[in-house]
Amino acid sequence: MLQSINDIFMLNEIGTITTIREVIITVFISFILCLIISYTYTKTYKGKLYSQNFVQTLVIIGVVISIIIVAVGSNIARAFSLSGALSIIRFRSSVGDPKDIAFIFFVLGAGLATGAGLFIPAIIFVILLSALILLLYSLDFGGNRGRNKLLRITVPENLNYEGLFDDILEKHLEEFTLMRVQSTELGTMFELVYSIVNKMDSSEKDMLDDIRSRNGNLKVMLILDQQVM
Repeated sequence: MLQSINDIFMLNEIGTITTIREVIITVFISFILCLIISYTYTKTYKGKLYSQNFVQTLVIIGVVISIIIVAVGSNIARAFSLSGALSIIRFRSSVGDPKDIAFIFFVLGAGLATGAGLFIPAIIFVILLSALILLLYSLDFGGNRGRNKLLRITVPENLNYEGLFDDILEKHLEEFTLMRVQSTELGTMFELVYSIVNKMDSSEKDMLDDIRSRNGNLKVMLILDQQVM
């Protein structure tokens, strides 16, 4: 009886020596590690478009990759077959934030290591890198302390916008760069988009008042977060 159960678990008839017990352990460890990664993502996310689906997808991707690696094993023909099958997959949505892409590679690495049976290296890798990411987040590493902003100025079509506001911006700002010019209101208006850095002692209200006096009191918008375009 025990021998027959063991034969079922070994699944030798389909050409694999992987037992069900090993598959369950691999899936469980991969699932736990990807939960840790997704938790790290949620704790360090700073964007405005948080997606619960993306967090859950991180877990799913890691587990699926680990099973793919278990299925491939050392069989080269099977690896080529799987790579051909996966190459036909097309994603309908793009990943906008580079940090999201980094976390996708994070779960891919964890899934690859777990599927290859490298459980201890996978656990060390996930715990260590998650701790480093949390450390960077707590230190606000690379932060600009909120000084970078976006300035949108609307001007009428018949007004020459080239260099029109340079003297005002030089007066109130430490840095400014014209990023984009586009027509609005069916071509009757232009919208200028500047990336700006305020001077420490400058008044944003005074700057906006000066701009409105020159653009005919049309719309002027100051965006505090450059992630909102």
